[in-house]
Amino acid sequence: MVVVLISAAHVKINIIMTFSLEKDPIDLFAKWYKAVLHSSSTAMTLATCSKDCIPSARVVLLKKYGKEGFVFFTNIDSRKGGELAENPKAALVFHWPEFSRQVRIEGDVKVLNSEKADEYFSSRARDSQISAWCSKQSSVLKNWRDFEQAIKLKENEFYNTQIPRPDFWVGFCVIPKVIEFWQGGKHRRHTRFKYTLVEGSNWKVEQLYP
Repeated sequence: MVVVLISAAHVKINIIMTFSLEKDPIDLFAKWYKAVLHSSSTAMTLATCSKDCIPSARVVLLKKYGKEGFVFFTNIDSRKGGELAENPKAALVFHWPEFSRQVRIEGDVKVLNSEKADEYFSSRARDSQISAWCSKQSSVLKNWRDFEQAIKLKENEFYNTQIPRPDFWVGFCVIPKVIEFWQGGKHRRHTRFKYTLVEGSNWKVEQLYP
């Protein structure tokens, strides 16, 4: 296994890879993400696990990322919200098949403060805000009309007024400890590099077999 400890801002290994590494994996993610945004959505797979070690996964939308982590918003009473309360760790997967690229992220999860949740909620479309109030996410819905009726009631309640964020609608931030970049290659000779946070903001980089 090849181990690379990056000390420069950019490192390029022409023989074994076709893209440039970065000292910080968030910088490399930003390059890849920017390249795919014109043809791909902000969708990512979010995997969580209950305290009983039962995993679950679903696709959510990335709303923000940076040195602090990767942010998404959801109903805290949903299954993923409950699992994150029990076990505040998660994994993310970005898959961009048209670019033959994949990014995998593992890390701890924290709840964002109310100010950040308020800020994003206020930017959402009004109909989406109403739906957030009315959806008992992950609960059994016996009759669709119950949901429609709840929407009508909230539309009347908030008629011609600003819609506040419900307390159960929050933001989560996945703080990465491991980030892996995968670039597809011919004959299954793929390129894989794994960044692991070792101390402070220092990252160790290892090349993996495909």
